[in-house]
Amino acid sequence: MAAYLVLVLAILSRMLPHVFHATGVGFTAVGGGLLYFGARRSRWHWMVAVLTLMATDFYLTVYAYGYAFHVSEYVATWAWYGAACWLGYAALARKVSGVRLVAAVVASTTSFFLLSNFVVWMASGMYPRTGAGLGACYVAGLPFYANDAISTGLVAGALFGLPALARDIAASVGSLRDEPYA
Repeated sequence: MAAYLVLVLAILSRMLPHVFHATGVGFTAVGGGLLYFGARRSRWHWMVAVLTLMATDFYLTVYAYGYAFHVSEYVATWAWYGAACWLGYAALARKVSGVRLVAAVVASTTSFFLLSNFVVWMASGMYPRTGAGLGACYVAGLPFYANDAISTGLVAGALFGLPALARDIAASVGSLRDEPYA
C-alpha cells in the first residue's frame, strides 16, 4: 500500500507545479518513488507504475504544455521508468544500506539525464547533430540534472531512511526498558 501512496506522491509532484502555474524544473518525486516502488512491489506491479506515469506524460504534454502527443518521443522515458523500478528491486529490495541507496540514486538520476538529453539531441532539432551540439544539450540539461539528483536523493533517503531510523529508535527505547534503573 505504501508503494502506491508513493506513486501518487510522484504523480502529484509532477502535476501540482502546473496546477499552480509554476515550474518544477525537474524537482519531482518520480526517481525516488520508482526506486521505492521497485523495491517494495513485485515485477507485475511495476507495470501499474509505468502505465500511470505514461498517462501522466500524456496529460502534461497535451493539457499542461499544449503540445501534440507523439508516442515515439516518450518510448525512452517509459523504458527508463521500468528500468528505475528494476534498479530499486535489484539494489534495494533485499538489503538497504547507505552505499546501496546512494549508488541507486546516482545511477537512476545519471541514467535519466544521459538518456533524456540524448533523445532531445537526436529528435528535437534544437541542437546540431554534432559532438558540440550533444555537449551543448548536456550542458543545458545540467540544472535539471542537479534538481533531479537532489529530489531523488531526498525522496529515496526519506522513504528508505525514515523507517530504518524509526526501527533504530524503537529498538533503543525497547532496550532502555530492559535495563534496571540505577
